[in-house]
Amino acid sequence: MRDRFLSSTTRVAIAVATVGAVTAVSVIPASAQAPAPSTPALKTPWGEPDLQGIWTDENDTPFQRSPKYANQEFFTDAQRTELDIQRSALRGRDARAERGSEIDVAGAYNAVWGGRKRTGARTSMIVDPPDGRIPPPAAEAEKIAAADRDFRLALMRATQTCKLQLPGCAGGKYDATPAAARRNELPPRYNVARMNRHDRPEDGALADRCLTSGLPEFGAGNGGGSFRRIVQTPGGIAISYDVGQGQGWQRSIVMNGSPHLPANIRQWFGDSRGRWEGNTLVIDVTNFSAKTDYRGSRENLHLVERWTRTGPSTLEYVVTVEDPTVWTRPWTAKQEFTRQSEQENRIYYEPRCVEGNFGFPAMMKSARQEDREFAEGRGPDPLTKDNASGGADSDPLQQ
Repeated sequence: MRDRFLSSTTRVAIAVATVGAVTAVSVIPASAQAPAPSTPALKTPWGEPDLQGIWTDENDTPFQRSPKYANQEFFTDAQRTELDIQRSALRGRDARAERGSEIDVAGAYNAVWGGRKRTGARTSMIVDPPDGRIPPPAAEAEKIAAADRDFRLALMRATQTCKLQLPGCAGGKYDATPAAARRNELPPRYNVARMNRHDRPEDGALADRCLTSGLPEFGAGNGGGSFRRIVQTPGGIAISYDVGQGQGWQRSIVMNGSPHLPANIRQWFGDSRGRWEGNTLVIDVTNFSAKTDYRGSRENLHLVERWTRTGPSTLEYVVTVEDPTVWTRPWTAKQEFTRQSEQENRIYYEPRCVEGNFGFPAMMKSARQEDREFAEGRGPDPLTKDNASGGADSDPLQQ
């Protein structure tokens, strides 16, 4: 169950299930994706640029550019074709190991009900810096990340994962003696990722606890089939995100020109203040909670988003990400979305994180049973079992 929350296998169609029925988001043909710069700006009845609709990124684009493409901003047609061929042959996580082993369980999900979108035109979502990669980390961020990594690896060091030097123990060493002392420690800062213990609810990843990582949301790595639904009213804009496997959420954009909330008021999805610059919706987002995390950035995260309708069925999203405590410079990413059919998607069932609601309490209960059995000499030390890693994506676009 746990691996499904962080699945990065993309879906060709976004399916929303209810009792006895499935409603799927239809996909507009690729021929409708080309921007139409000469098309006059679409307007709402009250005269604002019209961004409304259900929007989906219909292609897969690497978040960061592979070094082998250097400063190549776009794939050639031949490269896209070759990548599509390679990716179509991938088996997802249906790579079975020795039956009954932890590696076997970690790869138990297959790709029967999923698929992969075609490779997009860009070699990376990141468009600035020019190399298509996130800037180097700030010195303090490296220290924080190192402390967090050392803590997590200490809880893994007695597992087969470290003994076999599998990816889940990258940077760590095998030690047959469990790190019992560190098991009782709190993590260096509020935990948002999976660790090799279930001693308290906060030991689980955000997705395990039916929480979402929030903004910025790029789709990849959150179930892969995310979409946004934008609704406008005079003086107000709401954006609904269907992401992951039930971790959907909604944000409201304050459009009245008022300043951000006081610095002591923190919100999970930040404080969004919007304004129009011509036909572009510009949203400034601050005041994030320290309990959220985007690639190491927490309460100091600052976003400037730009949403622009580029044609009847196309929408461009550009976001500049800044946190001087985490990165040495700001960076910018871009996505292109395609509008989906309102009629074919007229029935929409709000997502619910059912697996986490049931699964995470069960994992906590199971962990207490393992502790009792170990204390009675009837089972192995829980820290010799790997409950944290597995399920890495084999898609070359997401490496």
